[in-house]
Amino acid sequence: MNTDNITINTHSSIKIAGSKTIYFDPFEINDESKDADIIFVTHDHYDHFDPKSIECIANEKTILVAPESISKQVFAKSGIDESRCVFMAPHTKTKVEGLDVEAIPAYNKMKPFHTKGKKFLGYVVTMDETAYYVAGDTDINEDIVTVKCDVALVPIGGTYTMDINQALELVDTIRPKVVIPTHYGSVIGKNALGQKFAAEVAELGTDTRAEVKIK
Repeated sequence: MNTDNITINTHSSIKIAGSKTIYFDPFEINDESKDADIIFVTHDHYDHFDPKSIECIANEKTILVAPESISKQVFAKSGIDESRCVFMAPHTKTKVEGLDVEAIPAYNKMKPFHTKGKKFLGYVVTMDETAYYVAGDTDINEDIVTVKCDVALVPIGGTYTMDINQALELVDTIRPKVVIPTHYGSVIGKNALGQKFAAEVAELGTDTRAEVKIK
């Protein structure tokens, strides 16, 4: 499976180009491309909800998708009109600009940073017959081990999210065709984590291929 259409800008800031141009958690973007058809926000922490980056990529038709639980912050700071905002609760599904979108819970089990009650999200977005799972900031938990996807973008940095061992357990459970590690290399976690994770995915002996996009 070709993943040349996927760019990790930094940390957990993801761009996927296809029939639509979609972004997840745009962060530290300075290029005013104004090319976003849809922007997905997983939660309201500064490294995931960055209004300045949203301003750089949004245009007058851009749709913003975010957790229902942070709708007030989005209204106040995103600069995107309410009529172009879609708010989702965990375990819900909808269509956005013709794409199937499923809201997956994202939370820590034993840490205080992203509690289940905050109703933060990851997303499975299907575009051009490929299902992309962007996990957001989460530990492995009972709500994500049933995800079905072709490409999984999962955090590996530890501290605030899954570490490498938990991410490997998730990959071995959900078996995507490709897994791409995120949430390391800038705010948390050294760059070397990506290559370490890829090597350990290869040792699982499954058909899943790991690709490292953060340089």
